[in-house]
Amino acid sequence: MRAKLILLIFVFCAAALFFPSMPGSDSLKTVFRLTDEPSEVIVRGMSGSALTINISFGDEEIVALIRELQAPYPLLLLDMEWAERFPEIVQLIKKRNIPTGLLGHAGLEYEQNTPLLIEQLEKYEEFFGTKPLWFRTADEQFPFTLRSTLWDIEVNALGSTVQWSKGEPPPVIEGEIISLPHHREERITLSNFKKLIETRQNKSLEEVLFNMSIKTKKLPQ
Repeated sequence: MRAKLILLIFVFCAAALFFPSMPGSDSLKTVFRLTDEPSEVIVRGMSGSALTINISFGDEEIVALIRELQAPYPLLLLDMEWAERFPEIVQLIKKRNIPTGLLGHAGLEYEQNTPLLIEQLEKYEEFFGTKPLWFRTADEQFPFTLRSTLWDIEVNALGSTVQWSKGEPPPVIEGEIISLPHHREERITLSNFKKLIETRQNKSLEEVLFNMSIKTKKLPQ
């Protein structure tokens, strides 16, 4: 797997070097598969820190957060029911060219409701014109059937290294992917977000993963 990943990264970097004006080359919009088999969930890269925000609730707070964001942007994982309630915020995210992924329901729901993922992917495509590169369940649980489906359709299962919302920022772990919540029952404040980003070398998710290789977490079948 490591050799394949290095080759994939080399090809991607070469394409970005020789075709810098290609549409989407700045934010990696072409679908790609980072893992060799569906038993793998991406939870860590190699260098720096990547911030990801799970959004399923909020309007004014989200707008305030989006307006404060500066490059390198965090990855925003969007719940589609939330997106349908606030399409104007989705348009703001698109206007600022902030990278997004799909935030799903709890992992077990996909075992009990097979069409659910396809319905959510279709809604995402309606908003963004393409399927997402990244998918995360609300509880970061990925049953094998779900992982297999994601692997077949070339959408990457994304977990996290650290989950955080308040208190003292966690110790830095090189290559970490940090998951921040913005749900009705738990959400990060703008002040806590600012406090977190001051403590680490923040990079885009692609930069964290494409430094040389990625680390993945094997899950039992």
